[in-house]
Amino acid sequence: MSNNNQGNGTAQWNSRFGYIMVAAGAAIGLGNIWKFPYLAYRGGGGIFLIVYIIIIAIMAHPMVEMETAIGRHSKSDTVTAFEKINKKWGFVGWMANLCTLMINMYYVVVGGWVLKYAFTYIVSGDFGEDKGAFFTDFTGSTVEPIVWTVLLLAFVSILLLFGITNIVEKVTKVMMPLLFVFLIVCGIWALTIDPKAIEGLKYYLIPDFSKMNVKVFADAATQVLFSVGIGWGIFTTLGANIPDKNNLKSDAILVSVCDTAAAVLAGFVIIPSAFAGGFDVQKGPSLVFEVMTNIFSGLPGGRIIGSVFFLALSFAVISSLFSFFEITMRTFEIKLNMGRKKAVGVVSGIILAGNVLVSLGFGIMKNFKLPWPYFTGVEYYGLYDWFDCFTGYVLLPAGCLLTCIFVWKVWGFKAYEKELTSNGRDGKLSSFSKALTMVVVPAFMIIILLNVFGFIQ
Repeated sequence: MSNNNQGNGTAQWNSRFGYIMVAAGAAIGLGNIWKFPYLAYRGGGGIFLIVYIIIIAIMAHPMVEMETAIGRHSKSDTVTAFEKINKKWGFVGWMANLCTLMINMYYVVVGGWVLKYAFTYIVSGDFGEDKGAFFTDFTGSTVEPIVWTVLLLAFVSILLLFGITNIVEKVTKVMMPLLFVFLIVCGIWALTIDPKAIEGLKYYLIPDFSKMNVKVFADAATQVLFSVGIGWGIFTTLGANIPDKNNLKSDAILVSVCDTAAAVLAGFVIIPSAFAGGFDVQKGPSLVFEVMTNIFSGLPGGRIIGSVFFLALSFAVISSLFSFFEITMRTFEIKLNMGRKKAVGVVSGIILAGNVLVSLGFGIMKNFKLPWPYFTGVEYYGLYDWFDCFTGYVLLPAGCLLTCIFVWKVWGFKAYEKELTSNGRDGKLSSFSKALTMVVVPAFMIIILLNVFGFIQ
């Protein structure tokens, strides 16, 4: 751990590179590597890619700046970060904690699936004749998915006992560069397997403007929220450990660029591979597990590249969970005065209870449904889909909307600019940035919220 501590004892990052890798690791996860390619494919390829990059620039980048500045200002947990500026606004931090707890309840389960697939590739590479049946049988079983979930949860929790600026920072500094190397290797390999792969690359990179519509925009905006990890306290939590010498504006740009690069690389791997293998990538949550195993099984060296791909995906999952867990562990440790060990134990226990329910929701509890209010009536979702919808389409946009209001109306642009730019050392807060905070980002969030409840389609 760095010896350069803040006055309240909050440990700082050992290096700027370490922070960037942990922050990028938090942003880069399953959302980038399986959800982004599926949405890009469905959204028309090149046109979706352009819209996504524009939204990263005008929505994600300023949100990362705002959350990080709030975190560095408080040098504490997510709840205290808001309360330090205004006592009445701690509820935004509690909402972020609820959001991240619920995301962890299904994210760790899917992460367990990734570990299972990586292990199977390395040991045998045998997924049977019917890859879809293998996936369904595994995820629908009662015990084995929970075992893999517990292994993943225990690994992440044990490392976090030592704090996120100690062992976790060192591990992530190695894992994140390896993830990019693995994705690049997989991408180059994908382009050599079949001439059709080049057609897939063209579809992915060359925009067809006739395919632009509201659905493409809504999908891209929602994907940015989950993929970058804005609206749920990630950067507020990580920002608490950033030293005053760091330039928050340039750090936010680097994190946004790393996240975008990972998503673009994932599309570069999966879409050409799918074209080459003649597979439809519109598979949703089972995309990586069914489509990619089918593709790899029919190609020379498929087991090797499958092992590398799922190892890369494992790295992405683990690096995300470090920060996902830390949000609530930090809050329980500081705000509830639990101390580090007890906070790690309590949070891990809560997440595990949710993991068991969500995992069983794919098997013996698959007929258990929860109601979702919709403009035209009530719909019913399984546990995974309900948690995903409530966190990704309600809590994340609500968190971003409230953060914008908080910075603009409660903290004020003058005080925010002082923290963001270190008293003007790193430039000024532009009028464009203020317009994004007051108008553009809130408008995007309202569109997402109206869409999820069926008011606009």
